[in-house]
Amino acid sequence: MRFLALATDFDGTIAQHGNVNDSTLAALKRLQEPGRKLILVTGRELSDLSKVFPHTKLFDWIVAENGALLYRPATEEIKVLAPEPPKPFIDLLRECGVHPLSIGRGIVATSESYKEVVLQAIKQLGLDLQVILNKGDVMVLPYNVDKATGLRAALTEQQIASDAVVGVGDAENDVALCKACGFFAAVANALPLLKKCAHLVTKSSHGAGVEELIEQILADTLPQHRRKRTHD
Repeated sequence: MRFLALATDFDGTIAQHGNVNDSTLAALKRLQEPGRKLILVTGRELSDLSKVFPHTKLFDWIVAENGALLYRPATEEIKVLAPEPPKPFIDLLRECGVHPLSIGRGIVATSESYKEVVLQAIKQLGLDLQVILNKGDVMVLPYNVDKATGLRAALTEQQIASDAVVGVGDAENDVALCKACGFFAAVANALPLLKKCAHLVTKSSHGAGVEELIEQILADTLPQHRRKRTHD
């Protein structure tokens, strides 16, 4: 097999408004049948993902919190890949009235409307944190944590090379994922900057676009070129 794994984003990619169509689930299962691995790479916290998506065990590994947490559904093993968010930072955001405020094992997230408040808090406390955008949301993580580092951790567990992975996504935080895969597709509803990074833009949006990609993987009809070196 040319590609050994599919690494897919959740929201805006296999899911639309938190829902994954039965046809998309069926396509993912077909991809697994020859022995390929499925990796879900999402910005969501694991507890939140489990509430909206009852099919987590379909995936061999789940990278949650935008790379801060690695989860193996078959054994329920969890590996935290980032330090706990600093309490002074969380306290300062609350004092500044940041709401909603989601706090995971390694991620802090809120609405993009609070981006400048978050950046100011990071600067004020002198923290080594980065802000990652995700279609209207702001995610705060250590500088060495993103979807690419989370994916690499999952691939190490399975002894799969990054060149043997097809990735697919839709948003700003998937640019790191794009750069970490041997081949990357953006679904039709993806943001322009991700389409520019991708090898392929699907004709269909959301789950239907992923189904389209899976059919090409199974038929071995994906373009032969590898990931672009630049975004030109």
